[in-house]
Amino acid sequence: MSKKHSNIKTIYVRYFVMLSLFFVFGCSNTKYLPEGDLLYTGGSVTVKDSIIKKKDRKELEKELEGLLRPKPNKQILGLRPKLWIYNLAGEPKKQKGIRYWLRTKVGEEPVLFSKVDLDYNASVLRNFTENRGYFKTRVSADSTVRNKRVTAEYTLIPKKQYIITSVTFPDDSLKMSKIIARSSRRSLLKVGKPYDLDIIKAERERIDARLKERGYFYFNPDNILAQVDSSKGDHEVKIRLVIKPDTPPKALTSYKINKIIVYPNFTVSKDSVKYTRKDIVQYNDFTIIDTANTFKPRVFDRTIYFKKGDLYSRKDHNLTLNRFVNLGTFSFVKNEFKPSDSIPNSLDSYYYLTLLPKKFIRVEVLGKTNSASYTGTEVNVNWNNRNLFRGAELLTVSVFGGADFQLSGTNNGKNIYKLGTETSLTWPRFIIPFFKVAGSSEFIPRTKATLRYEYQNRTQLYALNSFKGSFGYLWKENIRKEHQLNVFDVTYVSPNHVTPEYLADAEADESLKKVIEKQLIFGPTYSFTYTNTMQKRKKNTFYFNGELDLAGNVTGLVTGANVKKNDTIKIFDVPFSQFVKLKADFRHYLKLSKESEWASRIIVGAGLPYGNSGALPTSKQFVVGGTNSIRAFRARSLGPGSYLNTETTNNYLPDQSGDLKLEFSTEYRAKLFSIVRGALFVDAGNVWLLNADPNKPGGQITKDFMKDIAVGAGAGLRFDLSFLILRTDLAFPLRKPYLPQGERWVLKDIDFGSGPWRKDNLILNIAIGYPF
Repeated sequence: MSKKHSNIKTIYVRYFVMLSLFFVFGCSNTKYLPEGDLLYTGGSVTVKDSIIKKKDRKELEKELEGLLRPKPNKQILGLRPKLWIYNLAGEPKKQKGIRYWLRTKVGEEPVLFSKVDLDYNASVLRNFTENRGYFKTRVSADSTVRNKRVTAEYTLIPKKQYIITSVTFPDDSLKMSKIIARSSRRSLLKVGKPYDLDIIKAERERIDARLKERGYFYFNPDNILAQVDSSKGDHEVKIRLVIKPDTPPKALTSYKINKIIVYPNFTVSKDSVKYTRKDIVQYNDFTIIDTANTFKPRVFDRTIYFKKGDLYSRKDHNLTLNRFVNLGTFSFVKNEFKPSDSIPNSLDSYYYLTLLPKKFIRVEVLGKTNSASYTGTEVNVNWNNRNLFRGAELLTVSVFGGADFQLSGTNNGKNIYKLGTETSLTWPRFIIPFFKVAGSSEFIPRTKATLRYEYQNRTQLYALNSFKGSFGYLWKENIRKEHQLNVFDVTYVSPNHVTPEYLADAEADESLKKVIEKQLIFGPTYSFTYTNTMQKRKKNTFYFNGELDLAGNVTGLVTGANVKKNDTIKIFDVPFSQFVKLKADFRHYLKLSKESEWASRIIVGAGLPYGNSGALPTSKQFVVGGTNSIRAFRARSLGPGSYLNTETTNNYLPDQSGDLKLEFSTEYRAKLFSIVRGALFVDAGNVWLLNADPNKPGGQITKDFMKDIAVGAGAGLRFDLSFLILRTDLAFPLRKPYLPQGERWVLKDIDFGSGPWRKDNLILNIAIGYPF
């Protein structure tokens, strides 16, 4: 027998033994049960009704099964490994050690049938269905025992669902009744729809929210009574909404804002604020009691939405609180409304603000991509100074260092290290000369100025000094939409310590020479981000980021620069770059269960050099491969197109880049146990050149560009340490675009038992955070 077949046989034997042990372990769970008790393995609900459509019936059954308590032990492939680990660990003698950790953190105690109350679950199911309009529902419960395991079965026989035939709103003489009537077209109660108690509750809350925008501060949903009449018609109900007769008079009155008092130095531990007359500052409609003269008064004018005489509005109330929080200078924000003692039907508004420490240091460990498209782990140490000029500004001074690495059996090229510093100053407002622009959302708009220096060293090859400055604006429309516009963004890159070996290679390859050329890039940049991934209960969530980079456009137009006519314009003896670059990153997350999801991403990018530039600067070109890209290929080693990236005479792999990019990734993520999560993934993509390069045959984009797509797959473990996520992904190629046509799919060559194959194809990616 060959060594290859022997290895395959060994692998199969190991899998068989593991599955056998797993099965035995799963079967052994019941022997640890208390005497006379049974293992509860779950419950099912059957709805017997010929009127309800099959699809609706199945959805109702699934919804009802989610109400059953307790939940059974978690299963994987029909087995209960967490329960087996709990039993295997046994009773720990101490509240520490490996046995205690396995039993309490990894394992899961058995869910016993003695804890299941069939009658209680039946009543929960009955109440739920009746609240949905299936009045007089009958529910029966039973159980089935097999091999010390028991399941619960619930049978539900609903009556015909009741339908709403009319909805009537308050029609008395109260002013609020007229407000409610005018909003009736937005009512959640619709004629022809089924009766649903949850919808009635939601309608009461909708009405309350409407009234809160009209000054009715003391009103609440319980002041609305829903009268339901089911005495007439065939399974029909009439709903009448009325204001309860015992509603307090103050709940029937709309209120205006009178005084607005702000305490910027409030201390939570103290019951009252001690101050003197000189501490009181009157600014517009506000009374500011700032004992330490901490802020300029206009900070509060920009933050508080209420003005004296305004009708109370919950929207303005919440917007103000959110804006105080988003200033980033307060650890505690409290708002209190009190009836005015001088003006009837008015409220005095008090804001109690507790300051965060003015200066602080923060250390971050990040998985990050820098301006030159190098991806790796970075450590940042940030020193921050809040409220620098008494206007809630934030000064941040950072020093950082990082490295980019992948591990594989073959040469990965020279290691890349970087270090640098960055200083930024952020103002909580738009700063636009000759214009006054106010934000209108709950999020504070910001103006940010940044200066950055980065030293990047590719060992034994070259180093790059990068200087960057920017000035721009950041603002959010809402929690989902964010914009960033840099009206001034300049980058200057110069080489340093270029080795003779690299210079020799650069003489033979023009693309290597471009890496160490001086670069001057300036122009506006804009990015837009949309995401709803913070909505954890949604099954489908999305993320989109679009970027636009316009470099040297106005300058090129004014000077008439044209590289094709050898009319290149230089600034400080460096040709400035002129190009348009677009990039779009779209991601989709499908929630499969509480502990698993399917995540996908597609990236499309294009850059067009013109005028003063014949090619995109190296730092702005697109690359693929690496820890956050196509993980089965070494970082920046793929493409362009079908070009084969070979080692230079000095034994390293030069970076490969292109003007166009297409990349797709999809992965299944699931929690395995404790802090450990697993993933299975597939990545695909490539980069291409707009124009042919004689040194890179096959690199230009063509109509058959899809034939140049690289594909890789793999599996990974992610360790969620709460403060960071450590990721290890093991990947291998499925399709190599640089092989001859007809030979690019390499599925038949996969041989995990072969040392040479593993050395040439397996790549271990170690990174911080998820790839997307």
